[in-house]
Parts: sequence; C-alpha cells; structure tokens
Amino acid sequence: MNYAGEDGVAAYGVMMYVSMMFSAVFLGYTTGAAPVIGYHDGARNYGELKGLLRKSLSLVAVFGVAMVGSAELLAAPVSVIFVGYDRALFEMTVSGFRIFALCFAFLGFGIFVSGFFTALNDGLTSALIAFLRTLVFQTAAILILPMIWGVNGIWLSVVAAELMSLALGTIFLVVKRKKYRY
Repeated sequence: MNYAGEDGVAAYGVMMYVSMMFSAVFLGYTTGAAPVIGYHDGARNYGELKGLLRKSLSLVAVFGVAMVGSAELLAAPVSVIFVGYDRALFEMTVSGFRIFALCFAFLGFGIFVSGFFTALNDGLTSALIAFLRTLVFQTAAILILPMIWGVNGIWLSVVAAELMSLALGTIFLVVKRKKYRY
C-alpha cells in the first residue's frame, strides 16, 4: 500500500494468482517423480537416482525458461482478463508482471528440491527449504527490496526469494550428496 496503493495490491494479487497456475506444473512433476525417487533410493539404485536427479533438474530448468517466455508473451492478455477495466491498473500489472515473470526460471528448482528430499525421507531438509522459500525469503525480500527499488522492488521480491531458494537448494544437494549417493 505504501509504494503502489490499492492498484499495486491488485496487480500483485494478479501476479500471485497466475504464479499459482504456473507452479502447478512443477508441483505436478515433483509429485509424480517422488515415488520413483523413493523407489530408487530404497532399492539402492544410486546410478538411477543420480540420473533421475540430473534429468529432472534439466527438465525443470527448460520448463522454467519456457515459462518465462510464455509469461512475457502473455503478460498483457492475462492482465486484461483480470484488470482490463482500468487502464492505469492494467499498465501497472503488465509492467510488473514482466519483471515478476523472471521468477519462473527459478521457481521449479525450489519446489523440486524440496520434493526430492521428501522422497528421500528427509522431511527436515524438505521442510526447511519450503519454509525458508515461501515464508522467510519472500517476506524479507518484500520488506527490503521496495526500499531500494520502489515499486519494482515489489515485483522483484519473488524473483529474489526464488534465487535465494535456488542457492539454498544447491547447498543442500551438494552437502547431502554423499549421504544419499546421488
């Protein structure tokens, strides 16, 4: 409210709603891959587990980049559906969504890595990644970045949170590599 008023809240709401639809792709993939990951871990098929992790991270990256491109192309058509009734709000939403869309390049990584550790029966690591990603990183970014970049900091906050999640997930994957032999 302080940085963009009611229009900013409405624009952010549109972005978060669309983000939920995009994240559903990653959630679905992760949910589908989890039993396969758990099976290979339990069967001690570490070569298969390593290959599945590598392929999954590659697939998540490709889909993330494709989603950024799709979101950039669909920024105006999607925005007009939600806020086409107000020209200024529409322009703010499209402008913000083009920045916000960058988060899709990293969104799937945090979701998948959290699910990966769940499938390995490491709920603590999974919960830590999910908690930090969705609550701590996003809250910190939404409080700090607007002080630096104004309204654009609001749109960048989710991008920054997903980048922090990417860094955290990478650290956990490296640190726990020997324990799980992937």
